Amino acid sequence: MVNTTHPGNIGAAARAMKNMGLSDLALVDPVVFPSGEAVARASGADDLLKGARVYAALEEAIADCTLVIGASARLRSIPWPQLDPRECAAKILGSTAQTAILFGREHSGLTNEELERCHYLLHIPCNPEFSSLNVAAALQVVAYELFYAAIGHPTAKATTAMEPLATGEQMESFFSHLEDVLRDIRFLHPTKHESSILRRLRRMFQRAQLEEKEIHLLRGILTAVQRRSAPSGE
Repeated sequence: MVNTTHPGNIGAAARAMKNMGLSDLALVDPVVFPSGEAVARASGADDLLKGARVYAALEEAIADCTLVIGASARLRSIPWPQLDPRECAAKILGSTAQTAILFGREHSGLTNEELERCHYLLHIPCNPEFSSLNVAAALQVVAYELFYAAIGHPTAKATTAMEPLATGEQMESFFSHLEDVLRDIRFLHPTKHESSILRRLRRMFQRAQLEEKEIHLLRGILTAVQRRSAPSGE
């Protein structure tokens, strides 16, 4: 949960998670936490609140994750791979990846920059005339689908990746390196299109779910490009 404003929503989310057998709650820069109101709304899920990990920034919370899914009520101008809650549950249960599902602020959700760190967007279909879903209610829907998928397919085996996937921290380091190189070779210019280009590149590489070895290979290529483009004598 990212930058949650109302502590009651944190408590309600903890209760929803415990109802559905989930326990790993992470809070990124909550406005008020810990809180007596959160405890009251948790209704017995106090252990989840006590065990919740609190981070100052999102990149710290997802640094070790290899699959990141961001809940979003708004569709983006640049289409991102999208899942509904049932598809999301199937993808998570069919994978061995360390996974994070992100839920944003009550009034504005996740920022574009935060969603760019995701491999998929999670969209909950609902009444188009009243599409505002409370963050704890949204979490309850997703938690239920995870629980239902788990009990409905108890013998399903997770697909094992050939090689370890790149973590969130490794991906962010790669994106920073890529942007530096694109500026070095003057592919990027300070125009209004620059952010759109970077966003499309993020989408492309996130969709690929790169392995660690592939990230090392790409960064090796970027380093070689930097050497060749450096002025003589540097």
